[in-house]
Amino acid sequence: MAAVSRRGLGRIAALALAAGAGSLPLVSSSAAAATTGRPIGRGAAREGGQVHYDRARRLAGDDKVLRTLVKALTPGATVPRPPAPEPLKLFDNLAMFSVGWVSAMAVLTDDGIVLLDALTSAKEAETVLVPGLRSLGADPAAIKYVVVTHGHDDHYGGARYLAEQYGTRVLMAPADWDLVARKDPEHAPARDLEIRDGQRLTLGGTTIRLHHTPGHTPGTVSPIFPVWSGRERRTAMLWGGLNPPSAPSDLRTYLASIRSFRARMWQADVEVELSNHPNDNGLERAEQLRNNPDGPNPFVLGRPRTQRFMTVMHHMLRGRLADAEASSEAARAHGTGLRAE
Repeated sequence: MAAVSRRGLGRIAALALAAGAGSLPLVSSSAAAATTGRPIGRGAAREGGQVHYDRARRLAGDDKVLRTLVKALTPGATVPRPPAPEPLKLFDNLAMFSVGWVSAMAVLTDDGIVLLDALTSAKEAETVLVPGLRSLGADPAAIKYVVVTHGHDDHYGGARYLAEQYGTRVLMAPADWDLVARKDPEHAPARDLEIRDGQRLTLGGTTIRLHHTPGHTPGTVSPIFPVWSGRERRTAMLWGGLNPPSAPSDLRTYLASIRSFRARMWQADVEVELSNHPNDNGLERAEQLRNNPDGPNPFVLGRPRTQRFMTVMHHMLRGRLADAEASSEAARAHGTGLRAE
């Protein structure tokens, strides 16, 4: 202990504080079992998911962002269909374009625009994205890249139009390029750039880090990137796909993605949380910002709160996994004529 420097003790204290704010260390299943008294996986299936959902709700408390996340991940929940808001700059270099139930973000740089998703169709690209950019003083011809967070048509639907109209390059993880080619070749953009895990996409001095976070789809990608308002600079994240899969193996993949991305968020000092669906109170926060542009930016949650956001997600997915494993055990017992205990 005598060899531990004052700076080292400060770091230990900071990590302890983060843990108290909802930090989720990367631990093995055996270590988790020793800590919680319950193994991750089949053993937890017997107690069902409710214990995990209750933990998530307690952690969310009165935080409206976290409570909305809990609601979105509760079994049986559906994506809300609110009215489409007008385009809005969330930060000096970030704009949101929404049709209500799904949104796209535009990262604005000195050398062009990077779109994060492209809404649902060529029509929406033409009638929402293009005029929306112009209304904010940006040129749609400057869209250099579309980063497709995952291979569902409400995220890549407008990408082909933008590629054909403006020469925009389209990026997607290899697994989801395969997915869209198999599921929707008629509307999918032509296969273009593949996203590697941890890849850096730099345009106009702005670097976006693209991380593979499979679970929602095999090739879901979640970006981390800088945002600023005036002289105030922050780091933002966007979780690429929220709705959980149903198979236990896919749910385990999703949980591993939460853990790995949360660690990357901590390393990058992420303070801003964003979503491409209204599952985080995002549209309400956008209107709050629109109505009070000089007030505190409601998308800046701070480092502990963004970490807690991911911890709430982790507990909700633990619940979904426990429920899925309980169902699988019951089905196996029924098939073999044995009683599940």
